[in-house]
Amino acid sequence: MADPVELEKALIALKKGTQLLKYGRKGKPKFYPFRLSHDESSLIWISSSKEKRLKLASVSRIISGQRTLVFQRFPLPEKDHLSFSLIHSQGKRSLDLICKDKVEAEAWFTALSTLISSNQRGVVKLNSWSSGGLSFDSGTRDSSLSNNSFITVDSLENKLNLNTSTKVHSFEDLNYAERTDVTDMQLKNSPSDIRISISSAPSTSSHGSAQEDSEFFGDVYVWGEVIYDSSSRAGLTRNLSASSRTDILLPKPIESNVMLDVNYVNCGVRHAVLVTRQSEVFTWGEECGGRLGHGVGSDVVHPRLVESLSALNIETVACGEYHTCAITVTGELYTWGDGRHNAGLLGHGTKISHWIPKRVAGPLEGVQVSSVSCGTWHTALITTAGQLYTFGDGTFGVLGHGNRETVLYPKEVESLKGLRTIAVSCGVWHTAAVVEVIVTQSSSSSGKLFTWGMGTNIGSDMAIKPPDLNPLVYPR
Repeated sequence: MADPVELEKALIALKKGTQLLKYGRKGKPKFYPFRLSHDESSLIWISSSKEKRLKLASVSRIISGQRTLVFQRFPLPEKDHLSFSLIHSQGKRSLDLICKDKVEAEAWFTALSTLISSNQRGVVKLNSWSSGGLSFDSGTRDSSLSNNSFITVDSLENKLNLNTSTKVHSFEDLNYAERTDVTDMQLKNSPSDIRISISSAPSTSSHGSAQEDSEFFGDVYVWGEVIYDSSSRAGLTRNLSASSRTDILLPKPIESNVMLDVNYVNCGVRHAVLVTRQSEVFTWGEECGGRLGHGVGSDVVHPRLVESLSALNIETVACGEYHTCAITVTGELYTWGDGRHNAGLLGHGTKISHWIPKRVAGPLEGVQVSSVSCGTWHTALITTAGQLYTFGDGTFGVLGHGNRETVLYPKEVESLKGLRTIAVSCGVWHTAAVVEVIVTQSSSSSGKLFTWGMGTNIGSDMAIKPPDLNPLVYPR
């Protein structure tokens, strides 16, 4: 429990306000003027000339350090001890801030921790502002408070020694600000000695968006048979035995050492991949032939960043049983995983495994890929122009090229040339695609389902006929 006197000083400092470095989901971190509302119910800051508020009643916890995914976009490990995150909106969002120095960080963390704890215990506020006065506990247990228990805002301000610190206008100015006299903000033993770092100049940075705080976090839930190790630290990699598996019978939030703001997720047989709204790729599960993309032969218990893709903006991902694919926002296809099966799974023309993502070139040079689907032994992709390409093991005609041959590079499906493919999905030994077909009578278009491979040609007697080697409209 914080000392009441020190807590009171911290609250006064927060109400006076200071410039804090705020991290956002887009753009670079920026300095904003932050302060605590007079009634201690909200945190207030100015962004894009508009006042924003975070109600502390919506905050579930405060986390020290740079542990959220938002912080990982521009990590500053040397300022980890000056950083904290407010987790709010039922854990779906965070407000991520860095203070100027240790004294300032302690004041903000102490005051906010106490206020959040008080809200969770049902206490409206620590110090009730009433009739222009600040109510505080003098340490007595009297049931009634005398008039001397209240002091006005004006009387507090008269006791404050306000010292304006060096103005900070940009992300790069943070290092300079830290070199200023540490006494710019000192919380000493009496209110008259309080000094507060404050700047009236808002940030002039043009990075980021005023809407960046209005979005919700994307959470991932898992269930079924999963790799699980409750005793291990999040993100730890190690070889796992069958005893490390467990059945999760109900959807459960995935555990991670960073807060994942997920935009898309896809599962293979024994591994999974996700893309965050920051276009970063995380994989986890059983390692086999490099399908996790981390360059090491260890299983991964919790989502781990695929570092080789960090410089790229990934839009979507897909998992096969032995390989993984990712598409950038510019339409480039990256694949990685087990190439030893000589099935052309990766589209690089060899049977070599790739333990880190590699861009697929060759026939895809100058072509923009919009979506991809992975089967166990083959892969299919659609371009922005609606072209359908397949590659991999051609057994049962699963590639749709009119034969059973294996194709090591992406190859366009000839029978669908001139048509626009809208969606594609790969099974083990068959493939299905939705293709836009023009209706002659009305000159309008409609989506038709095409299938090919084993099991797609079933007669009226339910007998499975020989596989279709070319895409045909379903039902036949």
